Amino acid sequence: MPLTTHHVDTVLADIFGHAAVEGFVHARDIDSGAEFGYRADDRVVLASVFKIPIALEYARQAATGVLDPAARHTVTAAYRSGGSATDGCAYDVEMSARDLAFMMMTISDNAATDLLLDIVGSKRVRALLDDLEFPGFGVSSCRALDDDIRRELGFAPGSSIDDQLTGISAERLLALGVNDPARSPSSTPREVSALLTAIWRDEAGPARACAEVRDIMGQQVWQHRLVSGFPENGVRLAGKTGTDFAIRNEAGVVEYPDGKRYAVGVFLRTSRPADRQPRADRAIGLAARAVIDHLRG
Repeated sequence: MPLTTHHVDTVLADIFGHAAVEGFVHARDIDSGAEFGYRADDRVVLASVFKIPIALEYARQAATGVLDPAARHTVTAAYRSGGSATDGCAYDVEMSARDLAFMMMTISDNAATDLLLDIVGSKRVRALLDDLEFPGFGVSSCRALDDDIRRELGFAPGSSIDDQLTGISAERLLALGVNDPARSPSSTPREVSALLTAIWRDEAGPARACAEVRDIMGQQVWQHRLVSGFPENGVRLAGKTGTDFAIRNEAGVVEYPDGKRYAVGVFLRTSRPADRQPRADRAIGLAARAVIDHLRG
């Protein structure tokens, strides 16, 4: 017998309570439109989930001939601040626009993100979201967010943030603007699942562009959040994580062998700013599984 909405709410409250996090969830059956939410209209910090519309605008421009996906671009020191993939490289890296999108989405490469955002144009990303009727969906360069952190913590412009965090209190880190949906790119879980639904229905742009975003998102390397809730063979997942001091997110699509498809976003605010929070990561998979099981009846 399917769980009632009240029972699912209780399950989610237990999952989030055990992980010592605040949780916000929305899931949508992509084909029927059935949905379920838990604090789904609260504004949440997106962190790197905001890279999804950047990838979509890249794919739309590539599909319509506005840009050449094979054109070469250089990730210089101006874009690198240390981190995943090209963001942590010691020397300049040259790659295609398509591969910048690939690195941005699969490994959450911040340097690739900022270069690609410069290529496609931040105003065009904003216009895309407005045209799709997602005016509240926030986007930023990673560099701008890092600059805000430096200003708040009194670090020198352009300096390494990670190298200076030792000794900074948890209270100061939790109070940073990047953890606050009023001061950082934000949206709602319902809006995020709607954007994913539009991409999976080929309603967010040319079919070729939506297919490219789906393909890239399906190659994400992180297996510790959304994927952890769906270990069965034959279940396909595509997603994008988002992480900051107090933020643990993932938004994506779960596809079952029976053809049913579900867009889901789980957004967490943690009670501590630690890098390693396996209980919070696991809570994302558990929460996504709970709401999708509910939709599947």
